[in-house]
Amino acid sequence: MPIPLKEIAQLVGGKILGDENIIINNVAKIEEAKQGDITFLYLPAYEKYFDTTEASVVLVKPGFSKSRTDLSIIEVDFPEKAFFKIILNYFSPEFKLEGIDNSAFVHPSASLGKNVAIGKNVVVSAGCKIGDNTKIFHNNVLYENVEVGRDCLFFSNISIRENSKIGNRVILHSGVVIGSDGFGFTPDEKGVYQKIPQIGNVILEDDVEIGSNVSIDRAALGSTVIKRGVKIDNLVQIAHNVVVGEDTVISSQCGISGSTKIGNNCIIAGQVGIIGHIEIADKSVLMAQAGISKSITKPGYYFGSPAKEIKTAKVLEVHIRNLPEYSQRIKQLEDEITKLKELLKENS
Repeated sequence: MPIPLKEIAQLVGGKILGDENIIINNVAKIEEAKQGDITFLYLPAYEKYFDTTEASVVLVKPGFSKSRTDLSIIEVDFPEKAFFKIILNYFSPEFKLEGIDNSAFVHPSASLGKNVAIGKNVVVSAGCKIGDNTKIFHNNVLYENVEVGRDCLFFSNISIRENSKIGNRVILHSGVVIGSDGFGFTPDEKGVYQKIPQIGNVILEDDVEIGSNVSIDRAALGSTVIKRGVKIDNLVQIAHNVVVGEDTVISSQCGISGSTKIGNNCIIAGQVGIIGHIEIADKSVLMAQAGISKSITKPGYYFGSPAKEIKTAKVLEVHIRNLPEYSQRIKQLEDEITKLKELLKENS
């Protein structure tokens, strides 16, 4: 879709330096861009590509030294955010799905809002309530009494179990399971594990987005709650009765054990493991592969397993890496002490 550069600059509130009559046809990474593409530059590590990029336009921060006259630049305070805005407005795919497919099953007691679209082999069970402008793609199953808000987008092969409540503008990617039974078992007198009934539900508040193959377990009692604005990457497991605070982001392959409460505006990096029944303070950053074994009561950066505040963790890591050298030095000191003792014996 050809877009005038002037229109793009107006959208992002940027200043054009160069030919303002350029027509943009696509977006691309700076190292792969071609003529007619717009790209962006905001990390120093990518500045090396500026002299060789074939892009027609580059988004840069104000004051960037333009060393080429054969391309135009747009100055904006946050090039990456401006670039994403361009993608959202002009280049995001439109997920076209209209009406209810003949192969779908919608229970007569289900309530559908305006402009709801349901794809092939979708099952909407009794008592479900689906808000306006919701799109539910292929092979999804919504169990009894599920409530879905407005402007939601559900991709293929999703299961939403009974009594779940989904807010507005929620996006669920392929393979998501909402409301699977929590992992609750107790051994009897013979050591045989017996299932503990899981009769709670899951609540996803507004503007939540959940990546592919994520499982969020229903509560044993009460609710597992994913609060407003939470973003969850692929392949994450969230156990029963967990509460995840507003605007928290969780990266791939994390596991959060039961009844843990995570604060607002937290960042949980890849492969973090969190034990159950603890609390994580607002604005905490849990770095990749951290093992969280106790509550975190103040915001900060935490690393290692068991996780420690980052300054402490770095000091310990340095010492661990130097253990072979320490061992050798200790042996040398022991040898020297032994020789000194022998000399003292000889001179006494």
